[in-house]
Amino acid sequence: MFFRTKINDLLQWAEKPNRKPLIIRGARQVGKTTLVNMFAERFEQYIYLNLERPEDRKLFNDTGSSDKIIQSIFLAKSKSITVKKTLIFIDEIQNSSTAMKMLRYFYEDFPEIYVIAAGSLLESLLDFKESFPVGRVEYEYLYPFSFEEYLLAKGKNGLVEALQQVPFTESLAHLLKEEYSNYALIGGMPEIIKTYVQTNDLNNLKSIYESLLVSYLDDVEKYARNQNWSNILKHIIKTSFNEAGSRIKYEGFGKSHYKNREVKEAFSLLEKTMLLKLMFPTNSTRPPITMNFGRAPKLHVLDTGLINYFAGIQKEFVFKNNLEDVYSGRIAEHLVGQEFFALKNSQLNKPTFWLREKSQSSAEVDFVYRFEDILIPVEVKSGKSGRLRSLMQFMDAAPHNVAVRIYSGDLTIEETQTINGKKFLLLNLPIFLTGKLESYLEWMRNFRNLEMTYLKSQF
Repeated sequence: MFFRTKINDLLQWAEKPNRKPLIIRGARQVGKTTLVNMFAERFEQYIYLNLERPEDRKLFNDTGSSDKIIQSIFLAKSKSITVKKTLIFIDEIQNSSTAMKMLRYFYEDFPEIYVIAAGSLLESLLDFKESFPVGRVEYEYLYPFSFEEYLLAKGKNGLVEALQQVPFTESLAHLLKEEYSNYALIGGMPEIIKTYVQTNDLNNLKSIYESLLVSYLDDVEKYARNQNWSNILKHIIKTSFNEAGSRIKYEGFGKSHYKNREVKEAFSLLEKTMLLKLMFPTNSTRPPITMNFGRAPKLHVLDTGLINYFAGIQKEFVFKNNLEDVYSGRIAEHLVGQEFFALKNSQLNKPTFWLREKSQSSAEVDFVYRFEDILIPVEVKSGKSGRLRSLMQFMDAAPHNVAVRIYSGDLTIEETQTINGKKFLLLNLPIFLTGKLESYLEWMRNFRNLEMTYLKSQF
């Protein structure tokens, strides 16, 4: 079933005693409207407003009281205001500052009405500083499908149950690997997955990938403040697919003539739309995480499937049929990052990577993952082996003894040590279990009741 996990999140929101209007944040085409339409089946009455339509937008042009606006909405949609369980979904809300202001009055004056709002790809380019109801709304973030959600969409309920068992049933590893390879190839965009499930034909996906890119570029034309700004945003969108997974520089990004300041500002705007993310490094080995915004960030785009298509590596991926030989491991790292961004589900608790830069010795760990009160280094290896020198340098500086390698091998817990002799436990996690990292860290903590007693006080 599509969006089962997110619908459960919406049900929790609906049951809150002091519920606020909910704003669903996500890039265009991640399924915001589809999700709410499915959720609406649980209500006695559903009112859908799309503020790109003039007739819906005019309902918020009334300069009278909020009561009159509410009455206009119910009358225009031939709905009864006396029905107790009514859901109003205001789509493309960025097209009306009055509608934004109304969210406050929904919360204060009409708490019995369930209200959800959403906006398009570049909603943050509009100025809502005066109209945005700070403190009167809450948020739900929508990302492309995770691997588990992909399996649900395909009806692979048995494999979903296998993922939820910790540890998973190893006899099903070959099936999980096969499905993960398909997921890694096409990505997590809902329409892509739906079409692939129906046809099982990659050729049918080409027009959808192209339409996704066109929709992002069209939004730039719609909201960019001038032509030069439009050109910069378009250049970044088009170039990002080739640069994803790499550390980037603003100045001359993508072999352009654009300057540091304008590229940095454009990236900041596109990041707010959730079309891409900039992952900055940290040198922290214990909380709190302090990010170094003066160092080059890594670029993470919305979806790995979009990278595969627009970077032109889908055919190579299909031919080699695994993650080990494609794109020098960057696809594997990007897939892990995509799962991590969805797991954190927060704009405040973002994934980061560890960087130590010294004149004669530098080190970089792919991810730093906060688990309870410790920071765990996570290295992603596209193959079954790989040197872990940087991870070991992190462990030498860390106050605990736990690390993670995500790779294409088997699930194991390994007792090892750094070059300097510090002992630690290394969780070797198959890449298809990335979304279950926290469950496996819990399992690892209880593994054999932690017979290695030197760990008991530190993890």
